[in-house]
Amino acid sequence: MCKSTLLVLLLCFFTFLNHETNAQGCIAIRGLSTCGSMLDGNVNLNKGEFLSQAGFRYFKSFRHFRGTEEEKNRVEDGTQVINHSYFLDLSLNYGITDRLYGNVILPFVYHTRSSMYEHGGNPPNGLGDRHETSSHGLGDIRFGLGYWLFNPEKNRPYNYAIGIGLKLPTGKYDYTDTFYNQGINRNETSEGVVDQSIQPGDGGVGFTIETQGFHTLSHSFSLITNFYYLINYMETNGVLTRNGRSEFSCPDQFGVRIGSFYGIGMHGFSTYLGGRMEGVPAYDLIGSSAGYRRPGYVVSIEPGVTYTKNNFSFNLNVPLAVFRNRTQSYEDKQRSIETGMHQQGDAAFADYLVNVSVLFRFGGKKSEAKSIFPQELNSIEHNE
Repeated sequence: MCKSTLLVLLLCFFTFLNHETNAQGCIAIRGLSTCGSMLDGNVNLNKGEFLSQAGFRYFKSFRHFRGTEEEKNRVEDGTQVINHSYFLDLSLNYGITDRLYGNVILPFVYHTRSSMYEHGGNPPNGLGDRHETSSHGLGDIRFGLGYWLFNPEKNRPYNYAIGIGLKLPTGKYDYTDTFYNQGINRNETSEGVVDQSIQPGDGGVGFTIETQGFHTLSHSFSLITNFYYLINYMETNGVLTRNGRSEFSCPDQFGVRIGSFYGIGMHGFSTYLGGRMEGVPAYDLIGSSAGYRRPGYVVSIEPGVTYTKNNFSFNLNVPLAVFRNRTQSYEDKQRSIETGMHQQGDAAFADYLVNVSVLFRFGGKKSEAKSIFPQELNSIEHNE
């Protein structure tokens, strides 16, 4: 496999980190992805070079967890909440210099949420009618800057980058829809705020910190790592939950990934296998953690495949959940103190997440494109 193909494949992979994450369910992680990184997709972008991407994600959450225990009766009884979530991220990355780069991400979302408890209550005490709410539109726009610690011109078998970013509250965070079987007699239809998990935005101004890196082990294997954290310093966004008991929280988010990228020897194809953990903490790094949130995290095994040709790349990744935990929130712990009894809410998670991405690299001086692989590997590639 030639060095230019491997380079584009790694470009594709790193850009994918930028848009994949959400916690696959009622844990309200937006499409940051990845948690999404502000500096992915820029491996060795030359000065003046662009990388554009259209990334699509989908998941269906329906398995309820309270802590690490799945409440299997919810699916068996037909009372589970079912979220279908679709994300489309349009991003543009730019090489400011050969080491400094920036990007902008425009996220669009479409969600549907099917439940009984929001429309009269779950049986046997409720009406047992299942209805659907939905939301769609622009999400929270993100901007970012990143810097590679080592000079790409040295052709080291490794490099690591640090990055910072800004998330703006451009997504609607008070989206409303129709709810059925409302009122004392459960015979009314009313307009209300949809669940936090399907709000297009969280209403907060956020700051991101991130590290990412790769380490080439051979002409076929590369290790890739990524850590991401979103700091949402605002306590709440001022929007009351539908029951009016509290306001929606503006929670922090986090994501960690590590895996191996492997060139399988077929022209244009490579595979990836790794692990990832992502979620929402119960307590924010800065500021108060009050307000309504569903904290928790999911651990996944993540296989993927990439195909590249010239300046285009196509990527498919399907993270498979192996461990899910809906942790106690700040409000859960406060109620536990007040009542003297352990309180812990539940959340619905997905079994898998589908990520599809198409990339195109353009501009800059293609003839000066630098390899991320060491010189001895370059000579091997030239001999193939």
